[in-house]
Amino acid sequence: MANPLYDGLFGRHLGQKTVFLQLQDGTTFTHGQFLQQAAQYAHVLTDFGLRPGDRVAVQIEKSPHSLAIYAACVQAGLVFLPLNTAYTARELSYFMEDSGARVMICDPKSEESLAMIAQVTGARLETMDAEGQGSFAQKAVPHPLQFATVSRDAEDLAAFLYTSGTTGRSKGAMLTQNNLLSNAEVLTRHWAFSDSDVLLHALPIFHTHGLFVATNIALLSGCKILFVPKFDQEAIIALMPQATSMMGVPTFYTRLLDDPRFDRALCQHMRLFISGSAPLLAETHKLFEQRSGHPILERYGMTETNMTTSNPYEGERRAGTVGFPLPGIELKITDSATGKTLAQGNIGEIEVRGPNVFKGYWNMPEKTAEELRSDGFFMTGDLGMVDADGYVHIVGRNKDLIISGGFNIYPKEIETVLDAQEGVLESAVIGVPHPDFGETVLALLVPSSDHTPDLDAIHAHISQSLARFKLPKKLILLPKLPRNTMGKVQKNTLRDQFRDLFAKS
Repeated sequence: MANPLYDGLFGRHLGQKTVFLQLQDGTTFTHGQFLQQAAQYAHVLTDFGLRPGDRVAVQIEKSPHSLAIYAACVQAGLVFLPLNTAYTARELSYFMEDSGARVMICDPKSEESLAMIAQVTGARLETMDAEGQGSFAQKAVPHPLQFATVSRDAEDLAAFLYTSGTTGRSKGAMLTQNNLLSNAEVLTRHWAFSDSDVLLHALPIFHTHGLFVATNIALLSGCKILFVPKFDQEAIIALMPQATSMMGVPTFYTRLLDDPRFDRALCQHMRLFISGSAPLLAETHKLFEQRSGHPILERYGMTETNMTTSNPYEGERRAGTVGFPLPGIELKITDSATGKTLAQGNIGEIEVRGPNVFKGYWNMPEKTAEELRSDGFFMTGDLGMVDADGYVHIVGRNKDLIISGGFNIYPKEIETVLDAQEGVLESAVIGVPHPDFGETVLALLVPSSDHTPDLDAIHAHISQSLARFKLPKKLILLPKLPRNTMGKVQKNTLRDQFRDLFAKS
C-alpha cells in the first residue's frame, strides 16, 4: 500500500532541483530542498510519538516552512489542521479540544497565550515563525534529509478544516487523501496547468483556496510558485511580469483595477486569472477584461467539497456565473425541504456528489447525517440555479433567504440591481426582523470613490425593476462591508448590527 497523496503531489518531485518556490526577496527553494525540509519535520513529528491519523494543529504565518509542515504531515500519515492566523486563544481552545490534536505549532509570539490551552488539552506546544525559526525548527536540524513515507489508503484522512461557524459551533470537515488528490488532478487538467507555468500565490494557506487548490495544483503540475505572504499591491505589480497565472479573491481584482499601472502590458505574459471564495461582481468581470484583455475564470467550491464547478478554460466565461460542474462531479438543484430535484431554471439548494466531497464532520454524526445524504449528495446550503445553457448561478446562502410576508426573496437578485446603480460600488441585502412582515428587506450600500449615491433616485429606479415585496424597506450607506479573511461578506454581522432597526418602541 502506498501513500496516494504524497506520491501524487510530492513524490514525483523527489530529487528535482528545479525551483518550486520563489520569495519576494528572490530567495528560492528547489523541490529537492523543500522535500528535504519536510522530511526533517516528519522525523520530528514521529519522534513526538505521533502515529498515523493523529492531528497536528498549525497556526503560523505563511512561509515555505509552514508549507513544509503540510508535506511532512502527509508523508508521516498525520492529519493536517491549518488554523486561521486571526483566531484568538479562546477560539483556538475549541479547535484544540474538539480535534484532539496532539501537537500545536504556533508563532513564538503566541506561545505564552496558548500554553494553558496546550496544558488543558494535553497537546505538545512547539513554535515556528515566518523565517523558520523556533523550537520545532531547532529540533529538525539534526535529522536526516530523507523519511520513509508512511503507507496510507486513499480514504484515510489527510486534513481537517474548520468551517467559519457563523451559526453554531464550527465544524471540522474531514478531508481524505482522495478528496484532495482527485480534485487537484481534475483542476490541473481543466485549467491546463503544466510545469511551464508560474503561479502568483498571495492567498493564505490555512484555507482550501490557497492550500488545496493553488498549492496542490502547483505541486501536481510541477510549476513554479511566486510565494507572497499576503496580497501586497506593490509586490503583485512587481511580480506579475514573471507570472503566467494567479488565483485570488474578488478583492484582489478590484484593487488591481484601482491601480493605473495595471494594464495589458503588465499582464501580457499571463494566461489565466482565477477568482473564488466570494462572489465576483459581474461589473468587476467586465471591467477587468476591458483593462487586461483577460476574462476572469470564476469557480465555485467550499470547505466540504473542494472545487465543484468552473467556468470553462476554453469557451465563454460567463460573468455572474460559476460555470459547469467539473468532470466526475454531479450537481443538482433541489427543494431543501423534500430533497426533490427541481426543473432547470428553478432556484433551490445546490447538492453535489463526487470524489471531492468530504467524509463528514468530526465528532458530529448527527450534523453529518443532516447534510450528507445516504446516496453521497452533500447539501451545500447554497441556493442556486442552472440556466438554459447549463451555467450554474449562485443566488445566496439558504440562511440568507428572506421570507417577508410569506414571500421568498433572494438577496442576490436585489444586489445585482443595486450594484448597477450610479454611485454604488457594491451592496449587501439582508433580512431583518419586522413587526408586521416577520422580516423585511434592508439594503446596505457602499458608495464608489468618486460619487455619492442619491438614495431617493436609486429607490425610484429599482422600483421599476423589482416587485414591490422585494423592495428594500430602507437603503443605508456604509463605508465598507464586513468581510472575513477570504473576502466573503459577513451578513450575519450585518444582521446583528441592524436587527432592531424596525423594532416597535
